[in-house]
Amino acid sequence: MKVQYTKKDDKKAKFTVTGIDFVFANAIRRAILTYVPSMAVEKITLYENTSPLYEEMIAQRIGLIPLTTDLKTYTLPSECKCNGEGCARCQATFILEKTGPCTVYSGDMKSRDPKIKPVFDKIPITKMRDGQAIKMEMVARLGLMTEHAKFQSSLVSYKQVGDDEFYFIVESYNNIPTHEIVEIALDGLEKNIAELEHAFLNPVKERTKKAKKVIVKVEAAAKEEAKAEKAEAKEEKKKGDAKEEKAEKKAKKEKAEAKEKTAKPKKAAKKE
Repeated sequence: MKVQYTKKDDKKAKFTVTGIDFVFANAIRRAILTYVPSMAVEKITLYENTSPLYEEMIAQRIGLIPLTTDLKTYTLPSECKCNGEGCARCQATFILEKTGPCTVYSGDMKSRDPKIKPVFDKIPITKMRDGQAIKMEMVARLGLMTEHAKFQSSLVSYKQVGDDEFYFIVESYNNIPTHEIVEIALDGLEKNIAELEHAFLNPVKERTKKAKKVIVKVEAAAKEEAKAEKAEAKEEKKKGDAKEEKAEKKAKKEKAEAKEKTAKPKKAAKKE
């Protein structure tokens, strides 16, 4: 497999991959979509909302606002030392407080961490008239697209340009540079392939080990059984020999007694 970039910047990347088929090309596309974590607002606490929009609509709009992502500082909640309870390593906090008349934009979301902020400042959230107000606190975290579409970091497409050659286009939402997206996705794909191979091959090895252990146990049991049978046969032979010896002694004794009985009348006849 060979990868060659024709364009590579923070917003868009174009590259050609040779030596793969449709299956692997689609695996690369899905890896870019699903293996790259990005920041998005997960939790909102509304303290005041007299705007014309319901809380659910405001939450949906804010959740889909792309945020800059710092993968060196933040980690996924599932991999964090806090076990997902929430800490500075896996969460960023925003404050939004506005009073009408005005249009509330994404740029009005003030982050406590300057590295995490809306990618675009002019995404409208709601409009308010005089006397209307909105006040809220938001918590953003890292997540994957497999959880929710708001965590998607890019768009990706590909087409076949040769027998084993595919042309890819990756466009970032400006929250993560495209070259980082591709690198993280390919690393994730490689890791998952290794885990899949281990999952398939390890049981075979385990079964082979178990089979060998069973064979050894069967052979040991067979040897013990043969040994026991040999000892039993020896004991039976010993008993048989003792029985034969006893029978032989008995026969000799009976023969002697019979001889003695025969000898007594002969002696009595001679005396007469």
